Amino acid sequence: MPEPTPTLLSPIERGLNERLICLHDEIKGHHVLRGVNRIAVTLYDERSDILKSFAHSSDGECPFSHLTQRMSDQPVLRQLARTGARRVINDIASTAGRASGHGSLLLASGYLSSYTVPVQHKGTLYGFLFFNSFRAGFFSTRVIQRLRPYAEAIALMVMRELDTVRMMTAAVKVIRQVSSARDEETASHLARMARYAQLIASKLAAGKGLADEFVEFVFQFCPLHDVGKVAVPDSILLKPGNLTDEEVAIMRTHVTSGVKIVDMMIRDFGICSLPHSQMLRNIVGFHHEAIDGSGYPYGLKGLEIPFEARIAAVADVFDALTSKRPYKDAWSNERALDLLRREAGRKLDADCVAIMLENVPAIEDIQSRFGDSATD
Repeated sequence: MPEPTPTLLSPIERGLNERLICLHDEIKGHHVLRGVNRIAVTLYDERSDILKSFAHSSDGECPFSHLTQRMSDQPVLRQLARTGARRVINDIASTAGRASGHGSLLLASGYLSSYTVPVQHKGTLYGFLFFNSFRAGFFSTRVIQRLRPYAEAIALMVMRELDTVRMMTAAVKVIRQVSSARDEETASHLARMARYAQLIASKLAAGKGLADEFVEFVFQFCPLHDVGKVAVPDSILLKPGNLTDEEVAIMRTHVTSGVKIVDMMIRDFGICSLPHSQMLRNIVGFHHEAIDGSGYPYGLKGLEIPFEARIAAVADVFDALTSKRPYKDAWSNERALDLLRREAGRKLDADCVAIMLENVPAIEDIQSRFGDSATD
């Protein structure tokens, strides 16, 4: 197997965001739908009750990105999800400022009307699809009828993309459950780590020109970072004491084994369409690299390490430190953050560490919601 190559993803990789832009261009080619000036997809995370921006194609200024909000704070969207109904607002100005205030943000970007469609299938809510226009009163019955097949096509794209990721995640979960590698990779650890990574990515993405899609797949893929541990012998993986140099060398092979497992699963499960598969390889293959080049398996330095792997490293280290293990007690947040501070710019990415240091309330919220009693 060829050695994986560290590749920083472009702001819009060949993923759903790019396909949405292409479809948007097609929609605007229809004379009745020329006034559809924005299409946006928001995803729903049921475990945390969070709605989060995911992909969009906008003719004008994007009114919001890297946005998260609780579904419980959105009564209208909750009603749409419950009933499957669709919502038309042909005069956003008359509703701006209510509830979340998103209407005001849309107005500030020039959008005057909207059409909202829940994306759901067999009782599962994937999120919402939003269409906006610069024209007031645009979403007439005729427009909605013409738009319906496009809305269904976009919803299907979203569901297929997320279902492919969930298939990979479920397969890894099964592998863990039939192996001894679950000693540290508990459901709660993976849930917290994914959300620390999401926190870091969402705070840094805008400054690096990275889209919401990047943030979402960092969140989706970080829990798979140590899949290669299933290839480590129990005698080493479960050893309560210090490892010998030879055992350390064997333990470290879980990184390259992980990339091989990912590639095997993509090939054998027929999921070559897995979105952002290179990002997954990067997280699995490079999350033990260090900024100063002292990491493994390749001794990469600084920006040679893909951004998503640097995010995963900080999220993983912090949760490992603050979690109880058979061989150690859990550290306090203060002690763990102090270690991150000392390692910033040396072992760990300084920007990623800074986000953790600046967002202690968010960290505590994640810990309270995804404690050690959490389940898959």
